[in-house]
Amino acid sequence: MEQRISFVTLAVADLVASRRFYVDGLGWVPELEVDGEVVMFPAGERLVLSLWDRAHFEAEVGGVTVSGPGLLPVTLSHNVETPALVDEVLALAAAAGAPVGPGADREWGGYSGYFADPDGVRWEVAWNPGTIGRRVVPGTQPSLPG
Repeated sequence: MEQRISFVTLAVADLVASRRFYVDGLGWVPELEVDGEVVMFPAGERLVLSLWDRAHFEAEVGGVTVSGPGLLPVTLSHNVETPALVDEVLALAAAAGAPVGPGADREWGGYSGYFADPDGVRWEVAWNPGTIGRRVVPGTQPSLPG
């Protein structure tokens, strides 16, 4: 199996609200939409973010999703070229109605902050000055090890 991820799929409680947040709020452009079922966004050269209606997700995957208070044990990260861009993206998310944590200097040497989508999925917006951080930012990517 190749060492890569092709899709990140989020089972969402309200597909209309999630679509509105990502499209109208964050300005993302869907590549595929099946009304009431799924919205898919190109999220990288070979990566797709898929928002799936929770009931359709459960039917295909074969289980019941759990929800409740607290944080989901996952974050998605959007890395940018500068600390100032971190703050710009966090401001965009706030304007879209997302709860936002302010950007802050981190122990690992970078700068990041967090926002939550309508289902509480946490997005980290990060500037990471290290090699692995540059690998994921378009135009600054070093080659992956072969």
